[in-house]
Amino acid sequence: MVMIASSRVAQGAGSPSGDERSPFARLTELLAPHQPGLPLINLSLGEPQHALPPFVGEVLAQHIAEFGRYPMAKGIEPFRQTAAAWLGRRFALPRPVDPDSEVLVLNGSREGLFLAALAAMRYVPPRNGPPAILMPNPFYPAYGAGARAAGCEPVFMPTTAATGFLPDLDALDAATLQRTVALYLASPANPQGAVASRDYFARLKALADRYRFMVLADECYSEIYTGQPPGSMLEVAGPDFAQVVAFQSLSKRSNLPGLRVGFAAGDRKFLSVFHELRNVAAPQVPVPLQHVAIAAYGDESHVEHNRDLYRQKFDLADQILGTRYGYRRPAGGFCLWLDVSALGGDEVATVRLFKEGGVRVVPGSYLARAQADGRNPGAGYIRVAMVQDPATTEQALLRMVQVLDRTEAR
Repeated sequence: MVMIASSRVAQGAGSPSGDERSPFARLTELLAPHQPGLPLINLSLGEPQHALPPFVGEVLAQHIAEFGRYPMAKGIEPFRQTAAAWLGRRFALPRPVDPDSEVLVLNGSREGLFLAALAAMRYVPPRNGPPAILMPNPFYPAYGAGARAAGCEPVFMPTTAATGFLPDLDALDAATLQRTVALYLASPANPQGAVASRDYFARLKALADRYRFMVLADECYSEIYTGQPPGSMLEVAGPDFAQVVAFQSLSKRSNLPGLRVGFAAGDRKFLSVFHELRNVAAPQVPVPLQHVAIAAYGDESHVEHNRDLYRQKFDLADQILGTRYGYRRPAGGFCLWLDVSALGGDEVATVRLFKEGGVRVVPGSYLARAQADGRNPGAGYIRVAMVQDPATTEQALLRMVQVLDRTEAR
């Protein structure tokens, strides 16, 4: 049985002055006393540095006047139609998604994932006990922030090598499930790159139906892979997509992190509640940006080119890292999850990579929380975002091996 941790453990570490804060703010403080030993290569932030799709400027210019309009909160009809059509082409859905009732535009997936926790608390029936929201550990910080804003207890499910870097569904007891409002699932996982199987999705769907909680499926990395295309939670959600909402974004797929456009799709009853909340609480997505998104979801050539660049970079990782630091090519996403526990730990390795190699990464412990046994499942790992061009990535990987191998030899 894997130990599940609630927010009520390790309160010192979980206070606003501790690891409740942004992992990137903590990283900045960790590195503040030091200077990079070589010209800086930033692999800490999951911000793609590939070229923008060539059509972005032209589409914006065509629709520039529409910045003078207040957009509809649910998104313009052509955007919703395009998003629904893309889902139908990309995934083996039980039926086509209805663009009028089963798609909502978002200011990127982060805004949607945060507010979805509040909507879930409004939507699900009363819970048997203090309401809880479950999430993988390590996790995307918006999950924890959403749970707390919704007045729910965050429950952290360790995602380690022993669990295949996905939450262990068998570790969830009935008492926890009876008070669960929602469960966040990231597939491909951030940071480890694990991809859930169809059987895993189906098992989770069965739990959601039995205990009547929402599955908030973070699928923003679904288009970054080097082998088989990852599936979607929507594929097993049944004819009404009940209890399931998937979140997508153009940040990773189309190298448009600054566009801030994504969407949520799935359970129409939940999305009706979600829309009511967003209609009063969230900024609308500018219409010209939605037109860029329409062009992006209508074009796969730039996405395949993007994937090819990531394939090249993971080929470099295969060659340069080999089996060092527990490296395995991830099934999805663009991050490396490297075990540096034998090299002084994640903070020590992060500082050394910065001071001696000019490479900026994130300590894994900053992306996770302590479990009930006091262990942080991110401790001893570093996350490396493969977001730079191939030549820069190669240089960074070579520097990392040089620094870390030198550390091991000490």
